[in-house]
Amino acid sequence: MGKIKTHKASAKRFSLTKNGLVKINHSHHRHKLGLKTSKRKRHLRTGGYLSNSMAPAVKTLIQKF
Repeated sequence: MGKIKTHKASAKRFSLTKNGLVKINHSHHRHKLGLKTSKRKRHLRTGGYLSNSMAPAVKTLIQKF
């Protein structure tokens, strides 16, 4: 039986917290920033957490052995 490999693209985008939550960065903060309001850009700077329904799928992709 082969080893389970880490999905590298997901590992670069998601990280796990100490409590087991999946931490994410918001998208849409790279270009066309002149069209977005200051409030919207400010909220996109902050990180977020993945929903409880999607977290198990991402955890299986980024698990480290």
